[in-house]
Amino acid sequence: MSNSNVMTQTGSNQAPHYTVIVVGGGQAGLSISFYLKEAGIDHLVIEKHTVTHTWRSQRWDAFCLVTPNWQCALPGYPYRGDDPHGFMKKDEIIAYLDGFIEMVDAPVVDHTEVRRVRRQHDGSYVVSTSNVEFTADHVVVASGGYHTPIVPRMAERLPHGIVQLQSSHYRSPQSLPEGAVLVVGSGQSGAQIAEDLQIAGRKVYLAVGEAPRCARFYRGRDVVDWLADMGYYEMPVDQHPLREGVRDNTNHYVTGRDGGRDIDLRRFALEGMELYGRLDDLRDGVLYFAPNLTSNLESADDTYNRINASIDAFIDREGIDAPPGVPYEPVWKPEGERTSLDLAASGITSIIWCIGFTPDFSWIDAPVFNGRGYPAHVRGVTSQAGLYFIGLPWLHTWGSGRFSGIARDAAHVVDAIRAAIDVSRTASASLAA
Repeated sequence: MSNSNVMTQTGSNQAPHYTVIVVGGGQAGLSISFYLKEAGIDHLVIEKHTVTHTWRSQRWDAFCLVTPNWQCALPGYPYRGDDPHGFMKKDEIIAYLDGFIEMVDAPVVDHTEVRRVRRQHDGSYVVSTSNVEFTADHVVVASGGYHTPIVPRMAERLPHGIVQLQSSHYRSPQSLPEGAVLVVGSGQSGAQIAEDLQIAGRKVYLAVGEAPRCARFYRGRDVVDWLADMGYYEMPVDQHPLREGVRDNTNHYVTGRDGGRDIDLRRFALEGMELYGRLDDLRDGVLYFAPNLTSNLESADDTYNRINASIDAFIDREGIDAPPGVPYEPVWKPEGERTSLDLAASGITSIIWCIGFTPDFSWIDAPVFNGRGYPAHVRGVTSQAGLYFIGLPWLHTWGSGRFSGIARDAAHVVDAIRAAIDVSRTASASLAA
């Protein structure tokens, strides 16, 4: 549905009403629409930009999936290409999403920002947007959990001549000015962007955080394949050793680039990348780092070896014939902890902040959030009738915020909506009788 079509419905004083309004037109919102259409439930998807906008505008040029293509399993639209164990590049991901968009054919109003959601006394919701106001019996929040880029206040004190980008705005080495680049953060984005810059011949300084890492291939197979066979991706959050705490975990760094490989920061150092610990401060043109590079590298390697050891145990338990595996041994170690770096002397002309995002659900007026502003829910169903969430990390399983698990989550949320509609109809029929 286009904006013009929606606007024509507002000629009366009564706001357009839908049984369900879905906020967000990414893969999560479109997956909800898929099941709502299948159930014959009228609904509207409201998107601030255009559908699947994030994949098109917030990924760098060399971006590719870090999980194999076979895990792309959007509802009714699994990966059907000829490289299930490969890793789609950015243009291939967009083509895959375009096919999904066409197949779902969701009723969407785009370029419309939802500014407030509030519940009325009768239990319905008012959805106020930048264009018009709607009402709905149910609201599904599918806007994800990565809203506000994290940039430390010290960034305000950097010299004006230094280009600063958040990871979602990085595109390519060629888009940056000549000179060295400081990448802050070593999660999935930071590690891959640092590699992208180093491959292009740029001098790279990397402030290493506490992100874990994992192998790409181990004992003859992709680690993802092993973990799938081990049932890891089927594990619900309430059975994970960390329980809901797993939602705060940083993703393991690895890459699907060039067919897939490990990301080993120690090897980057051998090739000329300068590694430091966590960036803590900036004073008088000097950057200061925590003396934790060694511990961060060791912690990442421990996770790497621990995952591989769990695969070893699975292979032994199941009697699987597989090539031998050996623990990772460091190929480089810091000679000491360097805790300062002079900006001018280093030749740094660009800084890329890769330290994540914070959620912003301030526009939802509902008593369902914890002290950190994160919604409390069970598989996306909140304690407030008619309000649901979808597409969040570990909403139910590891794949909840990814292409692999969104179909199951969306089906569950729509089942909950259908059940609520049935209860409401039964209650109305009883009153009428």
